[in-house]
Amino acid sequence: MTYYKLTHKTRIGHFDMDQQFNLTQVALELAQSTLHEHSFDQLLATVERVIPSDASALLVLQGEQLKPLAIKGLMSDSLGRRFKIVEHPRLEAICKSTLALQFAHDCPLPDPYDGLLLAKTGDIPVHACLGLPLYDKNALLGVLTFDSLNANAFNSISADTLNTLQTLCSAHFKTALELAHYKQHAQHSSALVQELNREALTRDGGEIIGQSPLMQTLKNEIKLVAASNFSVLILGETGVGKELVARNIHLNSARKDQPLIHLNCASLPENLAESEFFGHAKGAFTGAQNSRQGKFQLADGGTLFLDEIGELPLAMQSKLLRVLQSGEIQTVGEDTPKYVDVRVVAATNRNLKEEVEQGRFRADLYHRLSVYPITVPPLSKREHDITLLAGYFIEQTARKLGIKQLKLSPEAQVSLNQYNWPGNVRELEHVISRSALKAKQSQWQNPIITITSEHCDLTPSAPKNSLVASQSTTNTLINQPLKQAVESLQYNVITEQLKKHNYNWSAAARVLELDRANLVRLAKRIGIEVKKTL
Repeated sequence: MTYYKLTHKTRIGHFDMDQQFNLTQVALELAQSTLHEHSFDQLLATVERVIPSDASALLVLQGEQLKPLAIKGLMSDSLGRRFKIVEHPRLEAICKSTLALQFAHDCPLPDPYDGLLLAKTGDIPVHACLGLPLYDKNALLGVLTFDSLNANAFNSISADTLNTLQTLCSAHFKTALELAHYKQHAQHSSALVQELNREALTRDGGEIIGQSPLMQTLKNEIKLVAASNFSVLILGETGVGKELVARNIHLNSARKDQPLIHLNCASLPENLAESEFFGHAKGAFTGAQNSRQGKFQLADGGTLFLDEIGELPLAMQSKLLRVLQSGEIQTVGEDTPKYVDVRVVAATNRNLKEEVEQGRFRADLYHRLSVYPITVPPLSKREHDITLLAGYFIEQTARKLGIKQLKLSPEAQVSLNQYNWPGNVRELEHVISRSALKAKQSQWQNPIITITSEHCDLTPSAPKNSLVASQSTTNTLINQPLKQAVESLQYNVITEQLKKHNYNWSAAARVLELDRANLVRLAKRIGIEVKKTL
């Protein structure tokens, strides 16, 4: 049974005077709005003259997914969603069509907007659906979709009207995309523009989602510094997305076709740090059975991202400084120096100025790294971005959990926007994942799963009976011999700091104001042993 129909098979009649007049008005308005600052929203509003609906959306094709550029009548988190075409049968059918496509009111194919319409409260499914594929010659640019709760909403629109409207909208959309392209990247080279549009924005997880003023400033800074060859120091709290910023700096740079190499300085064993950075020759030390290239050699011609640079041992800092000054590296076990062309982008959640003042970070290295510092704002200061990010994570989570349609209740949106997000974007992603799992468990029989504020669990739980526990611990220590009591206290404090810093000895030693080697020896003496597991 066929559940949708093409316009050339369903001519309901020729142009009537009202439709012809509306199309003339649409053509005039589209011509006048080409340079409009919000041309995508203007396109959607103009088409509404001919196709009234409860909800409509303009989506651009990016690789194998559709990204909403403008919406009307849909929940605001829809702008943050990314629709994989193969996972949405109706969108897939529209993309494969060359003409306007109308779905029957009883079509069993799931609608991507079910439960997302603002026209009615509750999970009311869409009844009428119409799609217009937008083409430049034979290349699909995007789609226009229209949905209505009225099953016969689109039946009176003639095929000729839809075909003419499709032609007008395709031409306008192509021009609007080109103008947006040139406006956004005028200060960069044509090669960089092409990379941003075709590679960075289509790569899964490569897009920086956010429309707040702080994020617009961040995006502008990324574009500005990417065109240079300066070292960049990315600052920000844990979980704000510093690695994503580093990736976008690389993708927007002239080095975009060369490798981006990642090195986490917090996970470096101190005795192997030099080998990780600069490589080693065969037999250079015990266990070096083969020669191995370091991260600088691997990144030659490209970018090296040094994450958690504040955790780098002082001895290694001086050797990194030498490379930044001269481009010269010394492979462990070799006498002949090598030269590399590497751009360094570093990131930290520490205040490196304070680290310099405390003597824990070299001042000269700090100045070499921070030629252009970029601060990534915390999520609590990114007004209106929480809803967009939630929509993005909801779509990802629904795919992972096999949920056909996952949505966020209005109350849950309010809860998310009122929370201060100490864990930032990473915490939001985890909250959405947990909440979706809880919602799926409680609503498994529903076709549309709704995340409510009860599922989100955003209030941090305070330790219960902390005073009693503290008093109990004190009494326990008092009743022990002094040496045993001291070792018990040391054991508890050290293990707590190791857990807090993901078993990073250098980070724990810094907080405890001990030398790392002394901390390791003390921990071993009192019976603390950390085993690495694969």
